[in-house]
Amino acid sequence: MITEMTWPFHLPPLPYPYDALEPFIDRETMCLHHDRHFRTYVDNLNDALVNAPEYHSWTLTKLLSRLEDIPEPLRTSVRNNGGGVYSHDLYFDLMAPPGQEIAPAILEYYDTGRQFFSDMKTAALGQFGSGCAWLVISPDGSPAIMALPNQDNPLTLGFYPVLPLDVWEHAYYLKYHNLRSSYIDNWFHIINWEAVSERLLSFFLP
Repeated sequence: MITEMTWPFHLPPLPYPYDALEPFIDRETMCLHHDRHFRTYVDNLNDALVNAPEYHSWTLTKLLSRLEDIPEPLRTSVRNNGGGVYSHDLYFDLMAPPGQEIAPAILEYYDTGRQFFSDMKTAALGQFGSGCAWLVISPDGSPAIMALPNQDNPLTLGFYPVLPLDVWEHAYYLKYHNLRSSYIDNWFHIINWEAVSERLLSFFLP
């Protein structure tokens, strides 16, 4: 994944066909979201770091985890563009054609899948404007759900990102218009639970 790569960063290919998530997310949205929005974040991050060779050996995860060590104005660009690269990398990688069952690891922490979906939806709907809802692992090792604005990243706050739900309008507006709630309900059908389980295991069994 691009999250563990170093400068210069390269746009990863979409891990499935553009229409693989239909009818929940349409082909046109996937093309625009991945090929234009995601690419712009990658290009802008590369441009921001081109004259900062001291950070060329840092992975994207390290850049965001140690954001306070990066001076301004570079810090703001890494926060915005690096955060955008990170969230989009996970967002696309952690979706899959519908049909997967919820990860058993999630059910260890939530009584039912319905409770997880409810908490995630509440966070996503409560995010005013652009941002993401995140399933994260807290510093104490417990799961949590949070919403962060714009491209702010849980790593910067000391949390391990597991699963992002992108609620920027470009993620859903072509199909759902202003119906963010409907987009969220349908997104739950296309979570790549196998990959989510792998991320959870990578935290607990590095």
